[in-house]
Order: sequence, then C-alpha cells, then structure tokens
Amino acid sequence: MEKWFEASTTSIFAIAITCFVIYFLVFLFTRIVGKRSFAKMSSLDFAVTIAIGSVIASTIILKNVSLVQGGFALLLLYVIQWIASKLRRVEALKKMLDNTSLLLMDKTEILHHNLKKANVTEDDLKAKLREANVLNLAEVRAVVFESTGDISVLHTNDANKELEDWLLTDVTR
Repeated sequence: MEKWFEASTTSIFAIAITCFVIYFLVFLFTRIVGKRSFAKMSSLDFAVTIAIGSVIASTIILKNVSLVQGGFALLLLYVIQWIASKLRRVEALKKMLDNTSLLLMDKTEILHHNLKKANVTEDDLKAKLREANVLNLAEVRAVVFESTGDISVLHTNDANKELEDWLLTDVTR
C-alpha cells in the first residue's frame, strides 16, 4: 500500500511518452484499417476491441511491456481484424466468424424457445420493449437478439405497416 503514491520523474516521463505514441498508433492503425476496428458488429469485433484496450493499458502502465512490444501487439490485433473483415465476405467463413441473429418475438408472439437459446428472460424482453417505448404489444413487428448481443425492437403504432422481409433475412426463427 505504501507504493500507491510512489512515482519517479523517469516513470512519469515514460508513461507520458508511451501514452502519446500509443495514442498515435491507435489513431494511425484505425485510419488504415477503418472504423470497424472499434465497431461492435460481431463477437470477434468486441473481443478485438477489449484486447486493444488491454494492450493499451498494459503498454502504458506495466514496466515489463515495452513500447515496441505494445505497438507490435496493437499492429497484430489490427491485422487480425482486417483479415477477419476480408474473410467475412466469403459466406461460409462469415457463418463461422459471426454469430447469427435470433428472433425473440414475431409480432405479438414471444418465442420462448429462442429466449432460452439466447439466455434472455421475459423480464429482459419486457425491459427492452419499455426502453423502445412500446406501449402495446400490438405495435411490435419483431424483436431480434442481434449477433452483437444487443436487442432490437422493430415496432410501429401504425397498424397498417408491415415489416419488410429483407430486415429479417439472416435472422434465425
């Protein structure tokens, strides 16, 4: 506990330099690879985002991780992300890399077997419906558990509006 307030001028200077260099590398790699680097469009995207944050923190704070090691680890993560984005263009590989979306509600019908698959409770579903300002279940056209783990509520208060089939093309029923 006595080391909580210890810091040499050298260590503070090293942290400052590391912060600036790592910030620049993240900026540079993101500009080259694209904003997908921080998108949460799939579980792989999410994992890479977490890993990038961990590498950044470790490189800045830990004395046993050099700036070169941290920069190289960041580069590799961005390369992996870029390769994965290219592989997603092949349908068979896309299915292997990405989770599929799951239909939780089809109009007013709650699909209990899909709630169970997604490990989502009815209380979770009700909370998402309230969050989407659904006032009546008749407004709901579909509720989708997205591949990212988010829940999308597609609804309208116009009884004549139907949901376009295209929006549910890759959603497991």
